[in-house]
Amino acid sequence: MTLRLVWTKLCGAACTPPFLTRSPLPTEAPVFRARRPSRSGRPRTARTSFRRLAVAAAGGLLAALLGTPVAAGAEPNLVQNPGFESGLSGWTCSGATGTTVGTPVHSGAAALRAAPAGQDHARCTQTVAVQPDSAYELSGWVEGSYVYLGATGTGTTDVSTWTSGASAYTRLDTSFTTGPDTTSVTVYTHGWYGQPAYHADDLTLTGPGGDPGTVPAAPARPDVTGTAARSVSLGWSPVTGATGYHVYRDGTKVLSTGGASATVTGLTPSTAYEFRVTATNAAGESPKSAAVTATTTADGGGGGDVPKHAVTGYWQNFNNGAAVQRIRDVQSQYDIIAVAFADATATPGAVTFNLDSAGLGYTVGEFKQDIAAKQQNGKTVIISVGGEKGTVSVNSSTAAANFANSVHALMREYGFDGVDIDLENGLNSTYMTQALRQLSQLAGPDLVITMAPQTIDMQSTSGEYFKTALNIKDILTVVNMQYYNSGTMLGCDGGVYAQGTINFLTSLACIQLEGGLAPSQVGLGLPASTRAAGGGYTSPSVVNDALDCLARGTNCGSFKPPRTYPDLRGAMTWSTNWDATAGNSWSNAVGPHVHALP
Repeated sequence: MTLRLVWTKLCGAACTPPFLTRSPLPTEAPVFRARRPSRSGRPRTARTSFRRLAVAAAGGLLAALLGTPVAAGAEPNLVQNPGFESGLSGWTCSGATGTTVGTPVHSGAAALRAAPAGQDHARCTQTVAVQPDSAYELSGWVEGSYVYLGATGTGTTDVSTWTSGASAYTRLDTSFTTGPDTTSVTVYTHGWYGQPAYHADDLTLTGPGGDPGTVPAAPARPDVTGTAARSVSLGWSPVTGATGYHVYRDGTKVLSTGGASATVTGLTPSTAYEFRVTATNAAGESPKSAAVTATTTADGGGGGDVPKHAVTGYWQNFNNGAAVQRIRDVQSQYDIIAVAFADATATPGAVTFNLDSAGLGYTVGEFKQDIAAKQQNGKTVIISVGGEKGTVSVNSSTAAANFANSVHALMREYGFDGVDIDLENGLNSTYMTQALRQLSQLAGPDLVITMAPQTIDMQSTSGEYFKTALNIKDILTVVNMQYYNSGTMLGCDGGVYAQGTINFLTSLACIQLEGGLAPSQVGLGLPASTRAAGGGYTSPSVVNDALDCLARGTNCGSFKPPRTYPDLRGAMTWSTNWDATAGNSWSNAVGPHVHALP
């Protein structure tokens, strides 16, 4: 009777305590349905149930009425190091994207900070032992934009939940039931493409614990399968019972992988490094393998040491009807390979890179390994920003810093040697200069910077593109102006010349050569075939005559430059893919000619 009297005082005689009614909760609890964002930000499926909220509310009311708290479930948290108080112990973050920080935290002294980079959306995971046919509750506190919490390998339906934006720590909850044969699941957090770093703290998985088995044995000493100026590739024998591997460089864990190979990037040329590998599973991490030492190559083996006379080719990260290539397939005549293109993000000035794995049949791991192999063979690989449809805008000091930081992150992630500026919708010389100066400070003296302006952008030294090139002349590698899709243009003698002719090439190059750029900073950019551009295809024999005219003073047309430029850098083409489609006729003709210049 006491309970009824207390309830009457609170709610009146006509009211019945909800926890005393016989009406069950709805068998189909209302749910919120959302969609996880695509690369453009559109969300996909996530679910939040009201049922647990209703139960929690009823329990809280009961506690208030009885004057005593309702005891929480006695099941322990199955997540190891849930608050990251022991660094990343027990956790694997993709691509070395994760670290721990002291602020902001939800509780304790540490939290996870993970920064998406390129196609890697900073996924941090832990494999946890569970029991078959059992129910589990997963929760965690996160801060950031498009942050996910979920579980895979459940044996039933894998689950995830997310927040589109949390300026302060927000709790995420989800639940699942394991399948009849499930003995472990992988819990994870991750961010999203083009978004800033996110934070996570206090992750909890409750339910009956499983048998984690035994910690795997230490892997055998890894083999060095390749070295370049800024990367080392490793391989090792798989370990029985392992679900993943950690790679340590000089005692510091630098990356994690699910397979028995890895490429460590972001290294320094001509430097010796020690590498060890461990194996992991739900039971923990094995001891470290024996060490292997590898020394990166000198700059002459790749990186920023571009040949005196160089051929640049753009590699297409998409399929538009040209031959589909992997980086390893790019013809040997190309000294600089410009990966086209980086993608704009929602952050002003910042860029990212998303490999078209589906369209090209190409994994990110293979892509990185191919870059390292090209560098080992003396080639330079850079990331190109812009293109015909590029929308990257650097119009403020903040955007300039974002640009520099994001490009540098891509260089470290993929091993790129530098950046190509191919912004065909205009640029601001003040802030692009700031951006490239900051990038140079971050990347060091071996940074490669190329540009691919349109002809109209280089008609006068007062143009924004031309001013940018002159502003960074001390760190600029080459300007490969696009001598196509132009119609007719003015040459340095004031004459009007049509695209596709030798006079067009030599008289427009003369503007740059006499306008302040060093000959080593000038290259001729041409389409590889008639299909590669809307107009301006020029026969390789005419391209070679133009090179001779500029560098040697021979084979000129009616226009003859005021002097020779024997240090002329060379030529560029769009693209290596269209060149391959045409039987490599462009690179087979122009490549040897460039390399034979004085």
